[in-house]
This record gives sequence, C-alpha cells and structure tokens, in this order.
Amino acid sequence: MATPQERIETDVKTALKSGDRERLATLRLLLADLKNERIRRRDEVDEAGFVALVRKGIKQRQEAAEQYRRGGREESAAREEREADVLAAYLPQQAGEEEIRAAVESFVAAEGLAGPAALGRVMKEMLGRFGARADGATVNRVAREVLEGRS
Repeated sequence: MATPQERIETDVKTALKSGDRERLATLRLLLADLKNERIRRRDEVDEAGFVALVRKGIKQRQEAAEQYRRGGREESAAREEREADVLAAYLPQQAGEEEIRAAVESFVAAEGLAGPAALGRVMKEMLGRFGARADGATVNRVAREVLEGRS
C-alpha cells in the first residue's frame, strides 16, 4: 500500500496532466504540510497523522469560507469549499452519527455509565473503536447527549 505522500504525489501528477489548477494547488499545499509534518516528527507520517493533517486542512478551509461569506466574498468562499472537498476525498469513509450514537448507547448501557463524569471513558472507548472514521467533535457531542439522557 502506498504511503500518504506517495498517494498525494501521484495525484499531483494527475492534476498537472489534466490541467486542474485548483486541485493541483490544493494538493501541493497538502504535500507541503505532509513534508513539514514528516520533518517535525523526524519520521514518516502514519495514517492517523495523515488523517489529522487532512482534517486540519478541511477545517481551515471551512473557517476561511465562513469568513469570506461574512465579508460578502461568495466566490472566494466557494473556492475554499471546493478545496475542502478535494481534501475530504483523502479521509476514510466516515461513520454516520447513527452508528456512533448506537455504539455510545451500547457502551454506556453495558458499563452502566451516567453523567458528565463518564465522558472521558466513553470518549476513549469510542475514539479507539472508530479511529479515523469518526470526528472527535461529533463523538463528544453524541456522548454528552447520551450521558445527559442517563443522568
């Protein structure tokens, strides 16, 4: 299986050949982020680190799009959203909220947990179970809702 860097380099070449400038620019930035992370770690970036970089890039672009919209710059906001979509293609298939909720409810019931004090245990279990397939913010929100309902 190709490393994240190899996958991005291959996709950069494809975007270059196809003349897709926007995709090319986005992938080059991701490649630079990946190389910087590799230097920072002094080791190759594993799959979890790569997913974290991609999520960070998506979040940055979503926040930028929101700022552009507030400033009345719809075209720039749309560009940022397209870049976020390019990056989202590199994320593993995400678990749906229903799947996360079912897992949280099952774990909470099996362990007999309730209240906000149990949030740490639930988060540790769910993030371990779902890994890169679930966003921590979504897991946290669902866990809080389930635990509040059991208080």
